[in-house]
Amino acid sequence: MLKAEGRTLIGGPVATSTPNGLAELIDDAQPFLRDHWRRRPVVLRSADLPTGSLTLDEADAALGTGALHSPYVEMVRTDRIIPREAYCTSRTVNRVDHPGYADAARIRALLHAGTTLVLRCVEQWHPGTAEFTRRLGRDLGRKVEAFFFVTPPGAQGLRLHRDDADVFVVQLNGSKQWYVHQGPDSPQWRPGPASDDEPPVVSPLLRTGEVLYIPRGFAHYATGDSGLSVHLSLTVRDIATADLQRAAQQLLFEAAPANRRPLDDDSMLADARALLEQLTSRLPALTPEQLLTAARAAQCAEALPQLSPGLTELAASLGAPPS
Repeated sequence: MLKAEGRTLIGGPVATSTPNGLAELIDDAQPFLRDHWRRRPVVLRSADLPTGSLTLDEADAALGTGALHSPYVEMVRTDRIIPREAYCTSRTVNRVDHPGYADAARIRALLHAGTTLVLRCVEQWHPGTAEFTRRLGRDLGRKVEAFFFVTPPGAQGLRLHRDDADVFVVQLNGSKQWYVHQGPDSPQWRPGPASDDEPPVVSPLLRTGEVLYIPRGFAHYATGDSGLSVHLSLTVRDIATADLQRAAQQLLFEAAPANRRPLDDDSMLADARALLEQLTSRLPALTPEQLLTAARAAQCAEALPQLSPGLTELAASLGAPPS
């Protein structure tokens, strides 16, 4: 549930102000939530980039160390599959070769050849992006992931596809031509490659500092325009029916005895009876809203916390006492 100043933004009255993370993407929440959220794509113009988001300099530094590893690093191109060996190399640690580490020279050569660089799940390894996705996730009540795309002029990284997420595309450098087609027409749709003979519903040229919102399931692709096109895709994950099923099981049976192994049929029947009694007593009190909230809370809890081992603090606590 999305709230600001105690008032619900999604699923209730519209608030008078935009919450923290969303405020860095949208100047005015009211028309966006009313007209576009989960309905139709729109370009949102924002003068400033999200606080703490990964920059080109930081991406250069991360790739230059050679410590980034597949699958955090990937290179994609619509007309061919790029094997990991084409942009990764082995690192020797303690006389043992370990494959799959980003090779900056190979990545640069592939970029010159029209291949797109993708840095995946940036929130898992870049502190500034992690903090921003946490803020945005709190605002939206959903799990948020971040993907960093670097595309040469005229190149296309991904083919027409549907994402199982609402997406905020933040243009960080250069410009990129987007083509967004209509969303799915039934709940049985699947994410992944798509085919659509109809013209796109919007085809904006996204420039540095602009944000494009793409609703969940709307098919889309993009090509690099002027300069080196760099954008951050903030994917807002939501639940599916399977998540509701897991949440229902957790809510209905959370106090049930676990890991019991009855040794005879009478004991097994007693356990079955106890489970059914618990189910029939709890089910009437469970509301759809509670189930939805529990499922989304469980999904948000999957986000990896960005914790340090606290080495500086530990060193200070173990420091030699003053003489």
